[in-house]
This record gives sequence, C-alpha cells and structure tokens, in this order.
Amino acid sequence: MDNEGFLVLDKEQGMTSHDCVAIARRVLGTKKVGHAGTLDPMATGILVLGFGNGTRLLQYITEGDKSYNATVVLGAATVTDDREGEVISTADTSSVTDEMIRENLKTMIGTIAQRPSSVSAVKIDGERAYDRVRTGEKVELPSRQVTITQLDISRIARIDGQIQIDIEVTCSAGTYIRAIARDCGDTLGVGGHLSALRRTRVGAFDLAQSISLTQLKDGQFTPLALVDLAMQTFPVRNLALDEVLELSFGRALSTNPSDEIFAGISGDNRLIALLANRDERAKPITVFAAAN
Repeated sequence: MDNEGFLVLDKEQGMTSHDCVAIARRVLGTKKVGHAGTLDPMATGILVLGFGNGTRLLQYITEGDKSYNATVVLGAATVTDDREGEVISTADTSSVTDEMIRENLKTMIGTIAQRPSSVSAVKIDGERAYDRVRTGEKVELPSRQVTITQLDISRIARIDGQIQIDIEVTCSAGTYIRAIARDCGDTLGVGGHLSALRRTRVGAFDLAQSISLTQLKDGQFTPLALVDLAMQTFPVRNLALDEVLELSFGRALSTNPSDEIFAGISGDNRLIALLANRDERAKPITVFAAAN
C-alpha cells in the first residue's frame, strides 16, 4: 500500500474523530494521519482521513462546503445544544405552528452571523471552548459570519409535547448545525437542540465513496491517491517537463488563468505542487513531488 493518500470514512455514532484517526494509524502503520473537519461523537457520516503527504491537503478540504441531514427538537434547550447535554429548560410548544418554523428557518439561509456552540472546538486563549465548559466555566463565544446555501425541511412531527424537524443543510466551513437548532428554539421562545446529525458530503466527497469502520479495520479499501483528490478539489494545470523541474526547485511559473489555488499535475499523472497567482507569477504553495 502507498504511504500516502486518503480514505473517506462513514463514521459511526459514539466515536470521536480522534478515535477514527487512531484506528487508521494502526491499520495503515503510520502516525502521520489526520482528518478534515471534526465530527462530534453523536454525529455520523463523512470523515475524510489523510495519511502521509495527504495530511498536507486536508486543510483545503476542510475549507470547502459541507452537507448534513439533521433533526432539530423544539421544546427543550440543553447545555451543549444537542441531545447529549443536560436539559436546562423546557417549554410548551403548542402555540408553535409549522408556518412559524418554516419562516424562522428561512431567515437563516444566506450569509449570517452565527454564534458557535459553547462546547465547540473553537479556541479561547489557546484552550478549546468545550474544555472550559467541562470545568464549569460559562462560555459564550462571539458570533462569526457563515453561509448557509440550503436549509430544507423534510418533516415536522409533534411527539410527546415536543416538535421534531428533519432538515437538510448545505453550508460553509465553520457553520454549526447545533447552533441552527438552538437559535430556532430561542427565536420561537421554546428552546431547541439537535437530536441527530449525519454529514453526507464534504467538498467533492460523499457517502457513495465512503467505507465503513469494519472495512477500515479489515483493510478492505483502496485509498484515494493524492493526484485524484487534487483533481477533484482544485482547478488543474497540466505541467510540461521543464515546469516540473522548475517547481521541484521551488521556482515560480507563468501566471495561471485561474485566480484560485490550483494543482500542478505532471505528464505522468503525479501531483507536483499546489500553486497560486502572486506578484504576476504562479508560485508554489507546497511542493509534493520532485522531477523524476
């Protein structure tokens, strides 16, 4: 097996993202394994793992948009904004109509200011917010700009005095689905939290490409090569041999038509470098392979 590449894992419920990385390290026989975008233990779905040189591309995958299926519960707020946290308030939901729910969630579509959950992985003075909460500190993080391009309701059900809302969300990196549930409940005056979350897509990667935890443990998978991931994620520039030589020395090339970060691919189908236009030249951000 190559010592670099990617795996698209369908994470199971009850596991942390770090648990998945630890298993991959044992299976792959390397400590150099990372993931793109943390999933809470309650959540399931797409977790992209990179190993070897693949870890150097993970930050670019994390920056892409993501899609989720989720269930929002109205009528109870929790300290963690999800079902795993202690309930801090309950309310009667009988006055909340379907139309009120639809109108409220509609206001969240677009570029909005969203306050992350207090138990998020956001750092405060170098310490994760969730670690501060666990010590008993009350944490309220500042709002930040996120973009929600899709927020569709697939079901509204009234069960045991609460309202369950199944939603489909597509959003930018840094968006908290738990915060959608919390803010919906707060605005409607009944409290809200998330009871289920499944990530169905990260950038160009979806569940159709994923493997199960059992397949990972049993070695029943074929890793995605660096060059294949790069071609799915970035605009491509096909490199001539002399350009490969220049990049192997860290030298810049002529400017690229694309203003985005782009992948330089050699004639023998290798990822040589990621590049970006700077100072009227296409300069390498990171170099992955030298000339043969």
